[in-house]
Amino acid sequence: MSNIIDIGKRRGAPSAVVIGSGFGGLAAAVRLGAKGYRVTVLEQLDAPGGRAYVHRQDGFTFDAGPTIITAPFLFEELWQLCGRRMSDDVELRPVSPFYRIRFHDGEVFDCSGDPDAMRAEVARFSPGDVSGYEDFMRASEAIFKVGFEQLGDVAFSTWTDMAKIVPDMVRLASYRSVYGLVSSYIKDPRLRIVFSFHPLLIGGNPFKVTSVYSLISFLERHWGVHSAMGGTGRLVQGLVSLIEGQGGRLRYGQRVAEITVEQGRASGVRLASGEQVPAEVVVSNADSAWTYRNLLPQAVRRRWTDRRIEKAHYSMSLFVWYFGTRRRYDSLPQHTILLGPRYRELLRDIFERKVLAPDFSLYLHRPTASDPSLAPEGCDAFYVLSPVPHLESGVDWDQAAEPYRRAIARHLSTTLLPNLEDEIVTSRVTTPKDFQDRLLSFRGAAFGLEPVFSQSAWFRPHNRSEEVDRLYLVGAGTHPGAGLPGVLSSARVLDSLVPDVSVFA
Repeated sequence: MSNIIDIGKRRGAPSAVVIGSGFGGLAAAVRLGAKGYRVTVLEQLDAPGGRAYVHRQDGFTFDAGPTIITAPFLFEELWQLCGRRMSDDVELRPVSPFYRIRFHDGEVFDCSGDPDAMRAEVARFSPGDVSGYEDFMRASEAIFKVGFEQLGDVAFSTWTDMAKIVPDMVRLASYRSVYGLVSSYIKDPRLRIVFSFHPLLIGGNPFKVTSVYSLISFLERHWGVHSAMGGTGRLVQGLVSLIEGQGGRLRYGQRVAEITVEQGRASGVRLASGEQVPAEVVVSNADSAWTYRNLLPQAVRRRWTDRRIEKAHYSMSLFVWYFGTRRRYDSLPQHTILLGPRYRELLRDIFERKVLAPDFSLYLHRPTASDPSLAPEGCDAFYVLSPVPHLESGVDWDQAAEPYRRAIARHLSTTLLPNLEDEIVTSRVTTPKDFQDRLLSFRGAAFGLEPVFSQSAWFRPHNRSEEVDRLYLVGAGTHPGAGLPGVLSSARVLDSLVPDVSVFA
């Protein structure tokens, strides 16, 4: 393949530094390596993955971050760039149902990729909404064809890039919210929730984010929802293997203190240890607000000033509890969404009032449903996630974490996991404070900037920095946004932005 570079030819090739080894950074490193760069990935943690870090304790394996894999072709592309097949390193299995949504009264809706099964589920809740559901899916497909297929890897470096898509955005009613678009087709209030909750997977309020994100419904039907055997961390390790196979390096425990700038260009980085790492190209997979606020000298920032960063709107944060049980709960699917007694009001508490409500909605992940190897024999591994306000809420998580965990445990015990509190054998939590202190996410926001229309596409921090030449951004905080398809596409954008190595000859 023309994209495969002989490692021996890299001596003397231009160097690239990637800050952070989340999926965006790892994908960027593979793509830079395929261009012929000598790549060094710098990770402040002791292992790769960033938000996709893997916790191992007491015989259990817990994926810290992404658990839902959609658009697997974006991963396959990275293996192809290296002349390899992903299936040789990682086994992906389709998950069905995609999710089981459990309403507060105990009623459940199973989301899947089977059109007939979905029509039957809709009819079971509201026969009069079947035709509206089909119309919504056609609308989702139309948005997908523009928002994902045509624009997902467009750089949006100039305002004219944005101007070109305005007619399409108007035609597709992008000025509406996701919930608003769904409601224009579907009348049943429970079904409106079923088909509008997806923005929460990428840090957005369904009542506020642009209806462009309605494309997720068709994207899931188109490619399905998958799980990696051995956990999502297997994908991380697979990408690390690709980078090392290209001759790239990953250095752990290396915190970047500054992106160095010479004559308006990124010239490398300075580590917290004082070591200088020169580079012709710098790619930041760190949180975009952290990148600009903490890594770039204030003197070179014109657009992403402290004031602008602080005035921006950020996604919610997450409280995540990882736990293992001494028994299995085989009646549970892999993905369950437990809705609380409130929906709109709870989201208002999280996104607008920024208060920690006494009630909650939860996402419960049971990876051992498809891969028992992630727990000791006869046991189950779980990950339960509760959307919570970011740190502007003022919640003292050092004090609030354990009472909140106990409340979640009681709720799970009385709904889906009988006698849970007596069955737990291992446990750990992640709070918004961890997102801030460990993952260096501004205000502890789990997904960076909130994906409202005024912070999407050209309005989002650009993949090619507006402040400094030869500095590029990937990951959730830049275009196109959070979620695995988004962060992998942000690295894909670099193909059209980063200079060919011949420029440096």
